Amino acid sequence: MNFQIIGLIFIFSLFLISGIGHFIKADFYLNIMPPYIPYHLEIVYISGILEIIGAVGLLFLTSRQLAGNGLILLTLCISPANIYMWVNHHLYPTIPEYILLIRLYLQILLIGLIWWATRTSF
Repeated sequence: MNFQIIGLIFIFSLFLISGIGHFIKADFYLNIMPPYIPYHLEIVYISGILEIIGAVGLLFLTSRQLAGNGLILLTLCISPANIYMWVNHHLYPTIPEYILLIRLYLQILLIGLIWWATRTSF
């Protein structure tokens, strides 16, 4: 099995599980929404649906690159929530501040992985 397939499996699993989580644990996602963003519950549900659609789109060669582009855009769109958590780390006392910072860097790596894994023809 080549590394791009492994990357694709990882991305698929991450977004499918996270997307489902938006419905099972909506309170968690609502809690990390910056207050300046409106329609919290709607955005949580819509982003969950988009994550699931993006994950499924990765399964088909004909939609893989488009799904990858969509997941990159979605990852960028959720960045304000991750930045909000890091800047307001006192609101999340159970999560160490350095973990919140590492999460931001991991998001950059995730975007690179999505790009790399969805630009193949295997």
